Amino acid sequence: MKTQPAANRTKAFTRTELFVVIGVVAVLAAALLLPALAAAKRKSSRLGCVNCLHQIGGTFKVWEGDNNDKFPMQFALTNSDTMKLISSGKAYVLWQTMSNELSTPKVLRCPEDAGRTYATNFASGFSDANISYFFSLEAADTYPQMILDGDDNLAVNGVRVKPGILNLPTTNSLAWTRERHRGTGNIGMADGSVQQTTTSSFNSAVITATNGTPVMAYRLVIP
Repeated sequence: MKTQPAANRTKAFTRTELFVVIGVVAVLAAALLLPALAAAKRKSSRLGCVNCLHQIGGTFKVWEGDNNDKFPMQFALTNSDTMKLISSGKAYVLWQTMSNELSTPKVLRCPEDAGRTYATNFASGFSDANISYFFSLEAADTYPQMILDGDDNLAVNGVRVKPGILNLPTTNSLAWTRERHRGTGNIGMADGSVQQTTTSSFNSAVITATNGTPVMAYRLVIP
């Protein structure tokens, strides 16, 4: 019986070669999976932000129902001390007004807001450092599609907005900055609904919110 020459025999993988192949496959799998996992995480964070604004919108509606169909901002406008605090950049004062309805201050921080921290209560240490959302002093139940609140990472004419009251003529150019939601943003409406918007659709919402009648100026309170 003839034996096969040694040179023609099939050479088996060594253990080292097997580990190398497994390592290469693992690296390739990670390269394919990591972008998908990152996209899933961003989507989850964005949905978390939408959920926060839904809860906040529901809180506004409950508060309104218990207070003669008025949002707390309309009461703030008649309270000079409250307005002094808000206009100096202390937006948290309004949220404290609704603390019973909100239940927890954690909903006031967007999951993608790396610059803010979660608060555990509305008293000790609670401040604008725990808040990711602006609110509008102009919002009223009369106009259900008027902007009520939203992500505060805004720029006007290319300049990042600062804390305090932002007087926003509709002729100015609004834009979302890119540190959250990849250059898009979320806004809550006076009817309690939430919209995910691009910069363009946000500008359109500012102009057309009052049943097609442009609002001459929005006053947004930026934390």
